[in-house]
Amino acid sequence: MTGATGIRGWLRERTDGRVNIVETPERRRGAGRHRPDRGATERPDNRRAPGTGFRTDIEGLRAVAVLAVVLFHAGVPGLDGGFVGVDVFFVVSGFLITGLLWRDVTATGNVRLARFYAARARRLLPAGVTVLVVTAVGAAMLLPPLQARAVLGDGIASALYVGNYRLALQGTDYLSADTPPSPFQHYWSLGVEEQFYLLWPALIIGTVWLVRRARRRADGEASPSVWPFLFGLALVTAVSFAISMAWTSTLPPWAYFSLPSRAWELAAGGLVALSVPLWRRLPALPAAVAGWAGLVLILLGCFALDETTPYPGTAALLPVLGTVLVIGAGCAEPRLGAARGLSLAPMRAIGRVSYSWYLWHWPVLLLLPPLLGHSLSLFDRLAAVALSGGLAVLTLRFIENPARFAAPLRRSDTRSLALGGAVTVLAVCAALVLLVLRPMPVGQGAAAEALTVTAPEVTAVPTVDPHDAAVQQVTAQVAAAVAHSAELRAVPSNLTPPLADAPADKPAVFNNGCVRSWLEVGLEDCVSGDPASATTVALVGDSHAAMWHPAFEPVAEQRHWRLTTMGKVTCPLMELPITSPYLGRAYSECEQWRGEVTARLQAERPQLIVVSMSRRYGGDFGFTTYDQAWIDGVTRMVAQLRSTGAAVLVLGPIPDPRSTVPTCLSGHLDDATACSPPHGAAVNSAGIAAEAAATAAGGGQYADLTSLFCTPDRCPVIVGNDLVYRDDNHLTLGHAQNLAPVVGALADRALARR
Repeated sequence: MTGATGIRGWLRERTDGRVNIVETPERRRGAGRHRPDRGATERPDNRRAPGTGFRTDIEGLRAVAVLAVVLFHAGVPGLDGGFVGVDVFFVVSGFLITGLLWRDVTATGNVRLARFYAARARRLLPAGVTVLVVTAVGAAMLLPPLQARAVLGDGIASALYVGNYRLALQGTDYLSADTPPSPFQHYWSLGVEEQFYLLWPALIIGTVWLVRRARRRADGEASPSVWPFLFGLALVTAVSFAISMAWTSTLPPWAYFSLPSRAWELAAGGLVALSVPLWRRLPALPAAVAGWAGLVLILLGCFALDETTPYPGTAALLPVLGTVLVIGAGCAEPRLGAARGLSLAPMRAIGRVSYSWYLWHWPVLLLLPPLLGHSLSLFDRLAAVALSGGLAVLTLRFIENPARFAAPLRRSDTRSLALGGAVTVLAVCAALVLLVLRPMPVGQGAAAEALTVTAPEVTAVPTVDPHDAAVQQVTAQVAAAVAHSAELRAVPSNLTPPLADAPADKPAVFNNGCVRSWLEVGLEDCVSGDPASATTVALVGDSHAAMWHPAFEPVAEQRHWRLTTMGKVTCPLMELPITSPYLGRAYSECEQWRGEVTARLQAERPQLIVVSMSRRYGGDFGFTTYDQAWIDGVTRMVAQLRSTGAAVLVLGPIPDPRSTVPTCLSGHLDDATACSPPHGAAVNSAGIAAEAAATAAGGGQYADLTSLFCTPDRCPVIVGNDLVYRDDNHLTLGHAQNLAPVVGALADRALARR
């Protein structure tokens, strides 16, 4: 989760930066008969009457929201829910934009779309595109080529305001779930608001048309009654909130990043804007209490929530209702209300630069480490936040305000829209040019000899188990190739797969239903090898079992085995209580799938069950790899599988490469050892030994695979011309296939000792 904010609603129409949020027909008709509204003159505390002029308390509220976000991203301890700043800004934006649109409807009977979008273009695009282009250049210069190209793709999506859907799609792809965050990731919320700006005026125009059709005045003008608009917006709020609730538990990335699940937050602000006359009637004391209570709710969200909280869902009610209360209560001008504190000069100053500060802070935090050559400490991150604040001040002074208040642009909607189109095209073209200048990385080293492992020779040596000898023979061949490649410097020109193709180099079982995704349960009939064979081998586990399928499949074909594959992402087969950090809740789908696998194995009675699983599970899953619960779980799992009558082979872990290997190599084409971790960092020898003992205690056999990947000193990420890893923890398809003779010998030995 990013916690990024959609700070796009800071829209002021007049040259002095003020906007009338809601002007009712009654106020407009009575302006000539009564003294000017006191909100039209400066108050002793420099605040304007809320609802009638510039809201200094809303400017201060923006400061609360942006401080929450930037400090959260800086990793300030205790502020684990600072991402709720996005919700605050959504509500503020919905309030301001709806007020502007309603003002247009009451003044003209319709929405002047050209004027509306021209104002948005002047206000938002110059600063947004400036930061986008600078970030794109920085990413192209500082990030490894593969990562830089992906980031530039994010930049193009962000320039077109569809980056939120790109993130949602990536978030639902398990194998992309650990992709490093993009410097453009925070633009997702800007996309949400731009999409809102497209749809909400259309909804108001449609409501105006329906009102005119249903009820006309004597002079032919439609009634300006607010009630149809309140009803329409309330309907949007209800439907969107229902979608948010459903998707938070079933499609978390879509719930977090998409407009349908976030529209209710913007609509909540709109409901306040349409009901300002009601809020203004609040007595002073209840209004003051409501405002302070709202601020407390926002702060409670900042400190009580964290990244494990299912979000947005019901948790988002804290910042949304809090913001509604602060804005609504401020309309009543309570003397001792929260608006007074929010209107203090320091808060207003921060709020004034909040849009640009938000734009700058995330790319600065992400691009400083590669620039400096080391990760950032908390002090460094706070300094980065301060640096981005300075950039925000400069951006406001030299880009935001000049573009927003330029007289030639303000006098012409056409020129303003042309400016918006031009800077958008500029951003897209800049990213495309940088893509051309940052080509796909290709190894320039000498072509390497392909890894070839020959089938073992069977020798009749009375004192040596022939199956042990076979395993030793093929293991020795691979170990020799690993040792030969351990000091490889230049990435081979014939690397397989090429670095650019590595992320997509995954077995078919990830796409054909054999490997169930997070929300999927049930078992597909995934059979390969010889389906009619009487010898069944079951390959079972999480994605690390599935990555071995390309190695087992040719072995099954050669030996005429019936190979059945059953996998589910981030779901080890051991009976351990499990939480999914990706879903943000108990992983009930995993627990159900485990039961289904056990039932099928009991029914099918395979001769051999091969189990594999990732060893990268941390405490956010409810357990930790190699802890006592894990080790005990291995013993129980093996014993249960042995009760089917099958031999059980547990495959040990592959080394942890400690980086996304293709990306790392793309930045070290002349020194592959920079991406090859030391043996001690990549392999947990004590954990492997504990697993081996636990497997034996359950009656199974254990295969320690370390020598297939590591020397005593290093675990190379290239062996021969094979790229070993497709990402940061899965084997490439080709390397798994080249290890088929090894897994075949291991399986033969396990069957022989059944």
